[in-house]
Amino acid sequence: MPTKSKAEDNAEVAGVRLTHAHKVYYPDNGVTKLEVAKYYQRIEEWMMPELHDRPLSLVRMPEGIAGEKFFQKHPTDNFPDYIDRIRVKEKSGTTEYIWADELNDIIYLVNLGVLEIHTWGSKVPKIDYPDRVVFDLDPDPGAPWEYVIEGAKLIRQILAELKLESFVKTSGGKGLHIVLPLKNKQHNWDTIKDFSLLIAENLVKHQPEKYTVELRKDKRVGKVFVDYLRNSKGATTIAAYSTRARPGAAVSVPVFWEEVTTKLKPNHYNIHNIFQRLGRLAQDPWYEIDRVDQTLPL
Repeated sequence: MPTKSKAEDNAEVAGVRLTHAHKVYYPDNGVTKLEVAKYYQRIEEWMMPELHDRPLSLVRMPEGIAGEKFFQKHPTDNFPDYIDRIRVKEKSGTTEYIWADELNDIIYLVNLGVLEIHTWGSKVPKIDYPDRVVFDLDPDPGAPWEYVIEGAKLIRQILAELKLESFVKTSGGKGLHIVLPLKNKQHNWDTIKDFSLLIAENLVKHQPEKYTVELRKDKRVGKVFVDYLRNSKGATTIAAYSTRARPGAAVSVPVFWEEVTTKLKPNHYNIHNIFQRLGRLAQDPWYEIDRVDQTLPL
């Protein structure tokens, strides 16, 4: 079988040169690095507002999902100057994180083998004061999907009773993410995490046979873990419209609350069929997420 020449195996997307552009990232359906880069080029209008000014954590798999996986939080010396950086104080000292405000930033990361883009729940420069609270419903393999759907609706109801509006998206993996936007960045990470734990415990109190906040996996058998730890400084959540490092090239997708039924699957949308969905929408399900004027009732 003839092999591609080095020149043939290079490509350019959004002004960024891709090396080994035809490398297969998803062997189950043959999706290549170039296809992933072109996906981000097409989804730019929908995705970039979700990344704007948010520090990132990355999942890199340079050989695709069949190869080694590792997490990257900090830029290396090889990162180009056009990718923005912020210095963050941590317990061990001060370190750098990156954020991506332009399409070429994302394409550069794809070329490095980045298959998942995770965002902080806060924005530069006020990264110590989150503007989002996230509830990640993570089901044990033995937990029925109905538990996840029911749990999402119950969290929405609990928040609504506090006069708080929430939004929802598929994870692209196993569960759903409920996102509570905050307009006034006045609460620190500890306050946000305490609040999210209270909401999670409220859900568990009502249906302990279905939901848990236990950290030990052997305590979660047959239940849905309500992950409130996404609301800790430095913790991240998969970005809306990011690809996942899973078979099928699935993506995390914002949905309307009316769509949250058992027919909705967490990994239904991928880099191909997502555009059929977007073409049918009159409005982004998260159109109002950054326009809601609310804060925690503390």
